Amino acid sequence: MAQRVAPTNPPLTPPLFMDIDFYRKLGLYFHLEPIEQTLPNGRVIVTGHGTMIMLGGYSYLGLIGHPKIDAAAKAAVDRYGTGTHGVRLLAGTLPLHDELEARIARFKQAENAVTFSSGYVANVSTISSLLRRGDVVLSDKRNHASIVDGCRLAQGRFLRFRHDDLEHLEYRLHQVAPGTRVLVVVDAVFSMDGDVVDLPEVSRLCREHGAYLMVDEAHSLGVLGETGHGIEEHFGMEPETIDIKMGTLSKAIPSAGGYIAGSRELVEFVRHEARGFVFSAALPPPSAGAALAALDVIEAEPERVQALRRNARHLAARLRDAGFALPATPTAIMPIVCGSTDRAARLAHYCRERGVFVQAIVSPVVPKGTERLRVCVSAAHTVPDLDHCAEAIIAGARRVGGVLEAQLGLSSASGAGHPPGA
Repeated sequence: MAQRVAPTNPPLTPPLFMDIDFYRKLGLYFHLEPIEQTLPNGRVIVTGHGTMIMLGGYSYLGLIGHPKIDAAAKAAVDRYGTGTHGVRLLAGTLPLHDELEARIARFKQAENAVTFSSGYVANVSTISSLLRRGDVVLSDKRNHASIVDGCRLAQGRFLRFRHDDLEHLEYRLHQVAPGTRVLVVVDAVFSMDGDVVDLPEVSRLCREHGAYLMVDEAHSLGVLGETGHGIEEHFGMEPETIDIKMGTLSKAIPSAGGYIAGSRELVEFVRHEARGFVFSAALPPPSAGAALAALDVIEAEPERVQALRRNARHLAARLRDAGFALPATPTAIMPIVCGSTDRAARLAHYCRERGVFVQAIVSPVVPKGTERLRVCVSAAHTVPDLDHCAEAIIAGARRVGGVLEAQLGLSSASGAGHPPGA
């Protein structure tokens, strides 16, 4: 009787998109580095690297460590403890959750709001629950992964339109049969390029074609508008312009979680149908308390929004003067396109060696050939520190080589700051 040969199983995990071991051996891998402490002026203490200027985070208004926000989080723990008794529908709802959702609704001028454990969960569960068979969802090609994943999970038909190409959006809308329920989803600020969606035109097209509009404000809340209230304020548009207002509680707001704001009917539906709300534990009390206090601070200290804007203009001007092709945007995100994973990793390493914390963003997060450093400015940064960051990026680009050439190629191929292949 022939002896049976044990089958050879394929590896548990497929190949990584980025050759992590290769970049670790070269000393260029810098992800998942522990941050021990957040210091004033946009600085942090990083394990093994000491004090660094944080140029890769999302604390746009510099609110991490704000005494009123910290006090609110501690008060929430003192009153409610560190967690809840479960999911919101069963035993997890606290008065604090109701207060936070009412506060978000006021901040976004909506009838009601609902919170989730993260912005990712808010997008995935809301989009996937809203769309049924026969419905259509149209998504900008450069929307955040959480939007894409929500569209993929939805039962409706998922169509993309080219980034920032509203003629293509209109073409897609014309493809939809009359009477079909249609949802158009866009980022307010696209997180890898820092550009702002043309809300007036997108809104016009949606109204003209009877489509609903959902806007992800993860990178616009606290950033856009004179007082940081977001994209509707930025364009001077009515609060009912957007049907589904999504945002996070983990960027300009120094907490955790996400939200959906809109009509009472929408929020009631999401609370009972969105799987990420129905089956996921409630937002922890300290997170809810911190987010609630942060909204008050943003409104009480509007000068932080102006400081952020000044800092972003200053750093962008320094980089543009050196030949970097940055998008003309009022946001705090600046893509330093390097054109390859190797150049991006080496430029990030050069900056790190000079005390600047900034990460390489590589394919498939961004299109191949547009690998970059993604710089995020904060209201907490000082001008001397921003000058130091600019000098490190400029000198590093010259040392690495090919970075400024990639910028020039990007500008001539598709317009400054807009990677090709949209």
